[in-house]
Amino acid sequence: MSSTHRLMPIVVTAIGIGLFAAMDAFMKSASLVIGAYSALLLRSAVGFAIVVPLWLALGGRWPRRAVMRIHLKRGVVAAFMALSFFYALMRLPMADAIALSFVAPLIALYLAAILLGETIERRAIVAALLGLAGVIVIIGGKLGNQTIDRETAWGLGAMGFSTLLYAWNLVIQREQALVARPVEVATFQNGIVGLTLLPLAPFLFALPGAEAWRDIGAAALLATGAAILLAWAYARAEAQVLVPVEYSAFLWAALFGWLFFREGLGPGTVAGATLIVIGCWIAARRRPEQSAL
Repeated sequence: MSSTHRLMPIVVTAIGIGLFAAMDAFMKSASLVIGAYSALLLRSAVGFAIVVPLWLALGGRWPRRAVMRIHLKRGVVAAFMALSFFYALMRLPMADAIALSFVAPLIALYLAAILLGETIERRAIVAALLGLAGVIVIIGGKLGNQTIDRETAWGLGAMGFSTLLYAWNLVIQREQALVARPVEVATFQNGIVGLTLLPLAPFLFALPGAEAWRDIGAAALLATGAAILLAWAYARAEAQVLVPVEYSAFLWAALFGWLFFREGLGPGTVAGATLIVIGCWIAARRRPEQSAL
């Protein structure tokens, strides 16, 4: 394979992560106007309307009961994961929120041990300790530079809850990838997230104005495009090659946080994110004998 062909999945992954970061910015903008619940419910509906014709055009069929059970499990987890994430985004700078979410792959190692029976290796313990240190540095930087008010505290709590669910989501994603194609996954995830949130509509739903509709529509398109790009990239390169590129999300989040909301980037956030990324990198590395399997 030529160097250009080897590089292309990495470039496409970086673009896909950038699209997801831009989606977060549009969702934060919409959430600040109509609330995280309404923004997520409408984004799921618009995303479903975008992707379901593609799924049907590709010969989409109703999944088997065992596959549907996985779709339901991940959709429900994703609904509350995303809701708490966008709630946190309303109260935290984007770079801080994304940096804290990087702990999820480390938590997923331990959930995989509990739920899938995988063995926890020594490097996973080291990685988890580095990730914990990174979180402490980020939160400590906030304590040192400013008093954490009630809104920020709620944001940090929501981000912690979202990160735990994101870790569980990563474990479920492993199961799902073995039994369903990306377009099917996107179709049922959008649909199930929307149905999970729908019962709360009489209490939490707010009708958006034109500007919020613009943000929600842009977020749905960006999320769909990013999912397609990442599916293309992961079909052409090993996960161990592309996973480190996922951490470019921090740079994208810092950029879009500044462009959209003029959010600054403190040294504590940079230092903490660096520790978390190093931990994830250690956890993701394979020994030579593992790579050959």
